[in-house]
Amino acid sequence: MKISQRLQQLEPSATMAMAAKAKELKAAGEHVVDFSLGEPDFPTPRHICQAATRAMQEGHTHYTAASGIPELKAAIVRQYQQRHGLQYQPNQVVVSNGAKHALHNVFTALLDPGQEVIIPAPYWVSYAELVKLASGVPRIVPTEEAQGFKLTPQRLRESIGPQTRVLLLCSPSNPTGAMYTAQELAALADVVLEHDLVVVADEIYERLVYPGHHFTSFPTVRPGLMERTVVVNGVSKAYAMTGWRIGWTLSPPQLAQAMAALQSQETSNPCSISQHAALAALEGPQACVEEMLQQFARRRQYVQQRVTQWDGVSCPEMAGAFYAFLNISSYLGRRYGDTPVENSQQWCLALLEQQKVATVMGSAFGAEGYVRLSYATGMGELEEGLDRIQRYLQSAQ
Repeated sequence: MKISQRLQQLEPSATMAMAAKAKELKAAGEHVVDFSLGEPDFPTPRHICQAATRAMQEGHTHYTAASGIPELKAAIVRQYQQRHGLQYQPNQVVVSNGAKHALHNVFTALLDPGQEVIIPAPYWVSYAELVKLASGVPRIVPTEEAQGFKLTPQRLRESIGPQTRVLLLCSPSNPTGAMYTAQELAALADVVLEHDLVVVADEIYERLVYPGHHFTSFPTVRPGLMERTVVVNGVSKAYAMTGWRIGWTLSPPQLAQAMAALQSQETSNPCSISQHAALAALEGPQACVEEMLQQFARRRQYVQQRVTQWDGVSCPEMAGAFYAFLNISSYLGRRYGDTPVENSQQWCLALLEQQKVATVMGSAFGAEGYVRLSYATGMGELEEGLDRIQRYLQSAQ
């Protein structure tokens, strides 16, 4: 059978591919330190799991409305009103099978063939591929480490062409941990309004922000932005619920209606049990989020301390999320044992083979010369993994 051109051109997820290689080595009996996946290592909080059990016992095991149960949509609306002062209505919420599915809904509903989405690089590995699947064109715009890997208004303005329809922003960022200030977002918003762009604001890491930094939701920085912004969020990262697969969008009613219709044909509703678990996450005790954030903050500090001791490696400050984006460009074009390494992919593969540490190559995020390290793992594994990376760096010839 011949595979469609659309799927032949699809790149597999680099993070999933590296995680799969790590699992193969683990299955063979190797002690692999896995820094590849962006997944909290904490269990889903008990009260959330108990809510799922109650939902099953109470018979919530059938179809729901395609766009989500009313109780969860109302809770999402309340959360954005309480946290950000944004006045959404339940008919503007579409609950989906994770934030990745939400992004698919957005691009499929917004893009006609050939229309462009501006994606600042470094970017999460799935963004460009999801745009392509929707027959759009990813317009990758590089950002600089010296500027904190943030898109500037000038660079945004220069990147807008006649086919540009959408700007995609992720703050806090996967893979860099960078986060835009309110002032920086407002400056970008002025360009957005000037050029009549739609903004997709991926805010999945909004609860994972470190002391000294303040998260700002994009639609709050200028009047009129709610009418042209799609907010993407979910419970995966803040509540350690990656496997439950619940994300959502907040958007203008007409777009929300279109995405709900799309979802009704593609997947029907998100898992009914997971929706009730997500409701408990949003409406229940929030101490669990703060406890996880404290652990992430401790790990972040440890990573920063270790990396500053490595000659020739730099890492921008991580304002949020749980990733370190290491500049290893000075360690390319060298040999590690008998293995020549010319690019970040070869560097990561040699690290996995020689030291049994899984990371993700910067080229997958549109930034050659860098490597992403997820510190969403226990301190013992983090210490061991960084020791191994240090030995690997010292072996470079």
